[in-house]
Amino acid sequence: MLAKLFTYSLFGIDARPVDVEVDLSPAAMPKTILVGLAEAAVRESTHRIERALVNSGYSRPMDRIVINLSPADFPKEAASFDLPIALGLLIASGQLQSDRLDRYGAVGELALDGEVRPIKGALSMALQCQSDGKRGLVVPVNNAREASVVEGIEVIPVGSLAEAVGFFSGELDVPPASFSWKDAVAEYGTYAIDFADVKGQESAKRAVTVASTGRHHLLMIGSPGTGKTLLAQRLATILPGLSPEESLETTRIYSAVGRLPDEQPLLLTRPFRSPHHTISEAGLVGGGSTPTPGEISLAHHGVLFLDELPEFNRRTLEVLRQPLEEHRVTISRAMGSVTFPASLMLVAAMNPCPCGFRGDPKRQCNCSPVQIERYLSRISGPLLDRIDIHVEVPPVPFRELSDDQTGTDSEQMREQVVAARDVQRRRFDGHPERTNGTMTPREIRRYCRLDSDAEALLKSAMEEMGLSARAHDKILRVSRTIADLESAEEITSVHLSEAINYRTLDRTYWAG
Repeated sequence: MLAKLFTYSLFGIDARPVDVEVDLSPAAMPKTILVGLAEAAVRESTHRIERALVNSGYSRPMDRIVINLSPADFPKEAASFDLPIALGLLIASGQLQSDRLDRYGAVGELALDGEVRPIKGALSMALQCQSDGKRGLVVPVNNAREASVVEGIEVIPVGSLAEAVGFFSGELDVPPASFSWKDAVAEYGTYAIDFADVKGQESAKRAVTVASTGRHHLLMIGSPGTGKTLLAQRLATILPGLSPEESLETTRIYSAVGRLPDEQPLLLTRPFRSPHHTISEAGLVGGGSTPTPGEISLAHHGVLFLDELPEFNRRTLEVLRQPLEEHRVTISRAMGSVTFPASLMLVAAMNPCPCGFRGDPKRQCNCSPVQIERYLSRISGPLLDRIDIHVEVPPVPFRELSDDQTGTDSEQMREQVVAARDVQRRRFDGHPERTNGTMTPREIRRYCRLDSDAEALLKSAMEEMGLSARAHDKILRVSRTIADLESAEEITSVHLSEAINYRTLDRTYWAG
């Protein structure tokens, strides 16, 4: 007897529909054959499924079993096929009759006792189920809240194989999981940190505000303990809240790699990723035989913070260059290419020298010029060109540390950012993801026109600092952002001067 069900398999962060076909041949020699480009986790599933059937009170078919996973031209490597294969065996052996097979899909990993365990990528699978026009999807209980975010389908939570059999046979009424956007935002949409925690550093906070407004990449340079990490960790708190579309895109990535927090249906705060400097290229941009997202994709719609930037492998840093420009990363393998989103803000921090005290008024730097040059040369010029804003973070005086009054807090900074983002949204025809930091050369010429005084100032700065054409465009983009913060229609020499000041580290540190 032949049974046919449908399920889903992850490829990257996208789900692809898969037909599970189970055929039993009673007259043939007992044997289980699994075909359809199944990887190790799927090939091993037959042993788990057999014991789950027996331990759940069902009979294990003693026939020749052929299980086909179609289409056969892409690999299937997750354990999410356990549940549909088990249901197929029960149907093919006559232990289960159901009229729901063409309307509901099933995904889930089975334990030996028949428990249905959570899987990766349930959100992407629910989205694909909706796209396919199916009525619903049977998922593990622990994935139900995540999958219930998708509107237009029924998400049926099951905790065991017996519950899944009861649902498909119609003997058990399992209510679909529900989701409330309002309740989720109230529970998971707030930050526990604030810029008010950072004493002093008002000039650095200003640079952070400018960077957040135009989504400009930021580099902070300062001695150890000046607050660079504190500033970076709080940057996400002043960005506009995630839209439903952005939240769904980001959650899909975390779901696909199994990093969505327990019981949390959606990511409702902007992600902050801070990988260690020993990270590999694949860990940063993604990779693997079947490609999985890296840190730059996990920071999608959020912040990627690289602390101690010169300590990262230079070759690892170089792979950032293209994703920072294109806001996506493409990984090619023999089985095909996968593109992951990578629209993020890069925030980096570093010391001015190996010992960290160059320019510190209170502590002496013992580094030689050769050591300093070797340290700074670990960051390539092309990568530095892609970072819009460089700002010094000086030591905080004791009087500011001991002052009971708080400085600028996240709410004040967010108000400025949101107001200026509204200006940019109108400028770019209401497109929510377009900011000044992503302006094309044609848009720069259109929106960043300078008067004669500003033009002369920019020309002088370019000649004195030896900046590249890319740095020229960065200055204009940042100038436009500063003008937006001041609600100014035209870019003046004051706005341009501040933007140029954010590039002075090119001369101070890299030009000697």
